Order: sequence, then C-alpha cells, then structure tokens
Amino acid sequence: MKNYTTDKIRNIAIIGHGGEGKTTLTEAMLFSAKAIDRFGKVEEGNTTTDYDPEELKRHISISAALAPLEWNQHKVNIIDVPGYFDFVGEMVSTLRVADSACIVIGAVSGLTVGAEKAWDYCQEYNTPRIIFVNQMDRENANFQKVVDQLTEKYGTSIAPFQVPIMEGENFIGYVDLIAMEAKKFTDKGLEDMPVPDSMSDVIEPIRTMLVEAAAETSEELMEKYFEGEELTADEIRTAIREGVVSGDIVPVMCGSAANNRGISTLLDTIVDYLPAPNEHGKITGVNPKTDETVERTCSPSEPFSALVFKTVVDPFVGKLSIFKVLSGELTTDVNLYNANKERADKTNNIYYLRGKIQISTDKITAGDIGAVSKLQHTMTGDTLCDASSPILYEGINFPKPSISLAVTVEKEGEEEKAFGGLNRLTEEDPTFAVEKNQETGEMLISGIGEMHMEIISKRLQNKFGVSVNFAEPKIPYRETIRKSIKAEGRHKKQSGGHGQYGHVWIEFEPLTDTEKEFEFVDKIVGGVVPRQFIPAVERGLRDSLVNGVLAGYPMVGIKATLYDGSYHSVDSSEIAFRVAASLAYRKLEEADPVLLEPIMKAEVIVPDEYMGDIIGDLNKRRGRILGMDPLGNGLQKVTAEVPQAEMAKYATDLRSMTQARGSFTLEFVRYEEVPANIATKVIEQAKKDAE
Repeated sequence: MKNYTTDKIRNIAIIGHGGEGKTTLTEAMLFSAKAIDRFGKVEEGNTTTDYDPEELKRHISISAALAPLEWNQHKVNIIDVPGYFDFVGEMVSTLRVADSACIVIGAVSGLTVGAEKAWDYCQEYNTPRIIFVNQMDRENANFQKVVDQLTEKYGTSIAPFQVPIMEGENFIGYVDLIAMEAKKFTDKGLEDMPVPDSMSDVIEPIRTMLVEAAAETSEELMEKYFEGEELTADEIRTAIREGVVSGDIVPVMCGSAANNRGISTLLDTIVDYLPAPNEHGKITGVNPKTDETVERTCSPSEPFSALVFKTVVDPFVGKLSIFKVLSGELTTDVNLYNANKERADKTNNIYYLRGKIQISTDKITAGDIGAVSKLQHTMTGDTLCDASSPILYEGINFPKPSISLAVTVEKEGEEEKAFGGLNRLTEEDPTFAVEKNQETGEMLISGIGEMHMEIISKRLQNKFGVSVNFAEPKIPYRETIRKSIKAEGRHKKQSGGHGQYGHVWIEFEPLTDTEKEFEFVDKIVGGVVPRQFIPAVERGLRDSLVNGVLAGYPMVGIKATLYDGSYHSVDSSEIAFRVAASLAYRKLEEADPVLLEPIMKAEVIVPDEYMGDIIGDLNKRRGRILGMDPLGNGLQKVTAEVPQAEMAKYATDLRSMTQARGSFTLEFVRYEEVPANIATKVIEQAKKDAE
C-alpha cells in the first residue's frame, strides 16, 4: 500500500447497534475497493475484521479492527467497532482517534439503543458522522420510517442524500437528491435511469430537508433560498460538506452491505464529504518536562507525535501497539519516546494492519494509523513522540467496570499463571481490572458486563492455556459488639519442667466509630502483669480480631482495656499471655455481637421514563434514595445508598430495566449493621462454609 498525504486520508469508525451489519459493511467496502478478492461472510467466519476465536464462534465483533483501503486516490482507514455494550471501551478508544464515524442502522429495526449511544458518543467527541441505513434488501425494509425516527430525535441536522428505489420488496437503485439523478444497480455497477414519476411525493419533502440544511450553513445561501432561487448542486455540495465537517449536518445514505449495493456511493461520500485528519485545527498537549501547553498541527513537517489507542497482546508474537500519528512522520529508524513513562523505546518494524494481516511499510505520516511491535513500556492511551520535542496528549477515558466476579482456577497450582495472564489481558482491554481482595483473599476481576467477563475467561484459555471458574464475590462483612463486658482469660499448663501461665482481665467496649478497628488501653497498676508481657496481650487480641465470634468475619470498632491479671515468676511468657488474651476475646459472644455490611453510594443515570422503575428497584434492594437531579437531554441522576450485597447483578438488571440506556457507578461509603433476619442467613451460611 502506497503512502498518502494527510489531506488524502480518511479515518472512519463504523459504529452502531450489534447485529446491524457493520462487519459485513466493512467487508463490502474492502471488496468494492479491491482490497480483498473474496467477499467474506460473518456466518462463515471468514471476514477480514473478525478473526479472534471467540468472534468466529459467536458471529459477533469483540474488538475494534482496522481495514485500510484505497478509493479515488484516497486512503480510507476503516475501523470496524463492536456494537455490543460490553465492549464499549472499543468504541471509546476508536472515537478518540477517528476523524469521522458511520452509524449503521437496520432498515427493518430502525433507530435502536446502540445507534442512539453511538450518536451520543459522537456528540461527546465532536465526531462528524454519516448514517448508513443498511439491509435495504430485507423484507419490511422501510427507509422512510428510519428517516422519520431520525428527524424526530435529532431534528434538522438529518440530511438524507438518497431515496431508495424499490420494485415491490426489491431494492433496485436510488435517487441522488443533490444531483436529482436516479441510479440503478446492475451486475456491472451503477447505471443511469430516469427518476420514477411515482416517487415525486416521497422525493420532494426529503429534498426540501436537504436543501434547507444546506441553506442554513450560510446567510448568503439562506437569503437566496428565501427569495425563491434554486440552489445549484455545487452550492449544495459545498455547503453540505462544511456542515458535515462541523457536525451540524448528518447525511443519510442507504444500501445493502450483504448484496454490495450502495457501497461505492457510500465510499464516494466518505472521500468527498468527511474531513481529513488535518481539518480539525490544532491539537493541544503539554510538555511533560515543563508542564507548558504545546500545540501541534496534523502535518508531516511538525515533530513526530502519536497516540496509542489499542494494544493487541499475543503470547507468541508479543505486544502490538496501534496508534494514530498526530503530527510528523514515523520511520523505522526513529527512536520513540514514551511521554507518559518518560522512557525511550526502539522501533523495529512498522506496519499497516488489515484485520490480522500486517503490511510492512517504511513510513507512517501525519493523520495515518499504523502499528509497531514489542514496545516494552507502552500501554493504551500513551503518547509516543520525538524525545527532542516531547509532548503529552490527554489519554483515553475508558468507562469504569461495573460488575465483579471471583476467579478460581480449574487446575490447582495455576493461580500464578492465571493472574499473570489476566494482567497481560488488562493491557489489551483497559475496561477490566484484576485485583486480590485482601479481606476475603479472593482474586477478583471486574468488567462491563457478563458477556465481557465470559470473553475474558475464553481469551485467558485461548491465549495462555488457563481455565478459570467464576463465582459471586464474597461480601466483606465485619463484626462488632453493642455492649461492654469484663472478660477473664487464664492460660495455665503444667507438664514437667517449665509450665505456662498467663492471666488477664480485659474490659471490652464498643467504639462509637466502627471505621476505627481497634483501640488497646493499658491500665495495669502495681505490676500485676509485668511490662514486658503487655505487648503480647495486645498482639494476642489483634491476632484474634481477624476471626469474629459470630461468623468468623473480622471484628472492628472495639476498645480493649487491660486492667488486671496475674503472673508466675517462672512459668509466665509472652506466648502464655497471648493465649490468655485470645481466651478473654472468646467471651465477646456475651457482648451482643452484630454483623456489619458495606454500604455503597450508587449514582444511577437513566432517561426520565425509567425513573419510577429504578427507584422502586433500589428500594427493593434496601436502598435509601438521597436525591434526584435532572441532567438535561431527558436524563436524570438518582443518588442512593445501597448495601453491597444487594448490588451483585445490578449491571445486568439495570441494562434489562432500561433497554441498556442506564449507567451507574458504585463507591464504598461505610459499614452498617445488617438487619437481623438477613444476618441470621449470612451467619448460617458462613458456618456451613467453615465446616
């Protein structure tokens, strides 16, 4: 593949709801551009951008994949992005570097949640976009219905470029609303045909939408339009392109990816209307050495800088870092400087990627996307640059994990291998995290949803040969006491030679602050317990606190005052006083012990219409609603405090309650007493587990 100048490059993300044909559309574009000579099918597992074993097995995209092609003397870097919500991190990282997006909507299914979310992300990233209404070949395909839904939701920004021509259920061509020409699909490509008279009622209102959108881009055109003058096709094209680049106008196209119809016109539109990488103005970063703001333009004449937006980990080939060059050029002999880690890294080979195929090149220029292998210190979101002109760009804000599961290995002794493999996989996917819970001793992994977690376990198996099982994580309950008691601990053992003797009286009291785990007070007078043994008493108590008297959970919020005791001049020892302290501790069963549970602060963001369901559901989970705040755009934020034990499957439940329109975050607040009826069940279960 030859090198293209920055103005001849287009970087476009293919996004939308799962199952609307994004991967098939990518395949159709590659086939139309002769970048591949065989049109692969998702069902047959032979498409360019789905190549992971799990993608082939499930017939869905899991990772964003690159697919560059050449069209009309331009290079188009297509990035095929998964549509399922569990893989939203792939969309976030892609939109950080894509200069435009194509939202794919099914002609039968219409505007779906996935398409709405894709639009919202484009808004957030200021990404110019076009909409492709796919599957026009299907029964009950309805282009007009989709346009009406889009116009109702997004208003005058929607600008259909085409109207499909149907013969019965068959999609045979389209009317180009700018040039007012009709095109028919044939085996040889597109042929001119007369605009069908029967379509004038459909064409007129839609073309009016398009012309009005063009007229609104400038006062001059608006004046001309209101004076009743016709806008020329060239005036419409120029105005529409300005509107598309600024994000004010969103063209709507139609076609059938599976039948390769409307694809060449879509590629023409991408090249003609969507922005090149150098049309976004200056890029801002900071100098990591001085913290001063630095500006760059997307030009090959500037110093080299790039942002790594994706990492692929392979245990055999090593790590592949995929990046977009934001300024300058990268050649094979350049020494890379990682501005995040402040360390140098050497490039060996640089590539273009098409699916899993690596195409070697000697240069990647400003605005283009490439890959480099075996960078030691580089992670997703890092800035690579020229060490003599360092710059650090803002990283990628990935969504936080919302579901956690405990992991156990199927084969004993593979814990280290599993933990190592999972940590390697976090390099590839920053939307999941691995940690060892110090309190419960469990290895936990956290991710976006249940399917996400399942894919991680399969990848661990495929890439690192370790099989794992998932379970609900243990809740880190704690125990405390509600009343004061005085407890005696006496340890006396005689067995020939030196015996063992330790004797203490300890007053146990509840601390008002359960956040404070333990307070030890020495009130020994007159040496009844010698000074050298008092630390042993404290240590004995601290060791005992790990196992509570109710259900074996750690004890907190306890004050222990050592006020009396006795010793033996020969038989007393540190160990004897430690045992005596632990015997006194066991009497806490008489101090009205209670179970405590972690309380989380939940912030749930949902559309207005789901508010009643969400509040009702949180109440059922023993939640306390603290407040409701309107966020605009029909969204509300509900803030509540809910026991952690009630939130295990909340990510899945919220998704089904809100048709995946809701999101939430959880944050630990404090511990509170567990209601008696629930505490009884928890204690019974803990005793069973201990047996």
